[in-house]
Amino acid sequence: MSSQSAATLRSRYVQQAASDLEANRRRQEELARKLELLKQEEALLSDILNLAERYEGFADALRLPEQAQDEPVIAKAKHRDKTGASAQRSTSRKSKPAPAGGKAKDGAKGKSREPLLGDLLMDLLAGHEDPRLAKELRDELLEKHPSRNPTPQVVRNTLESLVAKGRVQRHKQQRSVMYTVAESADAG
Repeated sequence: MSSQSAATLRSRYVQQAASDLEANRRRQEELARKLELLKQEEALLSDILNLAERYEGFADALRLPEQAQDEPVIAKAKHRDKTGASAQRSTSRKSKPAPAGGKAKDGAKGKSREPLLGDLLMDLLAGHEDPRLAKELRDELLEKHPSRNPTPQVVRNTLESLVAKGRVQRHKQQRSVMYTVAESADAG
């Protein structure tokens, strides 16, 4: 091998190594940006989860009569955080506080007698072996329970909540999302 061909070969290797290093640096920068975005997304999801846990206490019908008529919900959440949300939840489940009369009493009583939307959707899904669209379930719900009129978004959110709890399975077919009762929920 001549010295000229060795020099040419060496320069090709140097160029290839420099090119590979540059591509590697670009890839590292891209991955660093993606990692930063994922960290931001994780923080956002964590905040959403914390808010959902706070909201869970507000949705509890037993807590509604405790809330003063003029007290905003956000102020109640701050108060709960200072006093310990888990302690308040456990005491509110043990004994039902005496309602403060008026419309709040009637509203809480009327709502507690109706089955939960999630339970109604579970019953509807149990009646079908094939996967069902959220729209089909909502239409069937409106037909069988005319007093209930949830929006399509509320039905989807409730179904996704049941998926998160493992009671319902989600099936994606192209752009459609369909739901069935989870096998473990069938047995129980």
